[in-house]
Amino acid sequence: MQRYRCKACRRTFNALTGTALAHLRKKEKWLDFSEALLQSRTLRQAASALEVHRNTTLRWRHRFLGSIKICRATALQGITEADETYFLESDKGCRQLHRAPRRRGGKACKAGLSNEQVCVLVARDRNGQTLDWVTGHGQMTKAQLAGALEPVLAPDVLLVSDGNPTYHYFAQDAHISHDSIILSAGIRVKGGSSYPER
Repeated sequence: MQRYRCKACRRTFNALTGTALAHLRKKEKWLDFSEALLQSRTLRQAASALEVHRNTTLRWRHRFLGSIKICRATALQGITEADETYFLESDKGCRQLHRAPRRRGGKACKAGLSNEQVCVLVARDRNGQTLDWVTGHGQMTKAQLAGALEPVLAPDVLLVSDGNPTYHYFAQDAHISHDSIILSAGIRVKGGSSYPER
């Protein structure tokens, strides 16, 4: 890889200096590792296929995911769809658990949504720009939704969501257009526009 020298400070650098991929070796295997990430392969499987140590694939995964965070979109515009999903909180690697340990996957002790689950909000516009946030434990609130979406939504955006009333009240307060698609009621088309299922 071509190296350059700064005329002012005389230090050398290349195209990866200061990025999440700086100082990583075996560049010729990065694309194959990206494919392994997309296929949800385990680190051991990827290491075996690429003939590298599993610690190398662990280091690569953290660096690759770190670079994705840096390249996040800054704004969503046009028709923007948003939805939230819930996962059981994972304390993997934590040495002091505030609950009894459970096997991978596991089940919540309480029925329905509770503080045992973490809410992840995902929003995507029709240009393919996608953003996600971990809003917190339990059901998402209007304040959490506003904190995530308000800074990134264009003023003329059309926010499309499911029937969760939190989106409706947020859109009212933020003075943006909102449409809800209630799939359970068979509604998939609003105002002449068709919204694909995700």
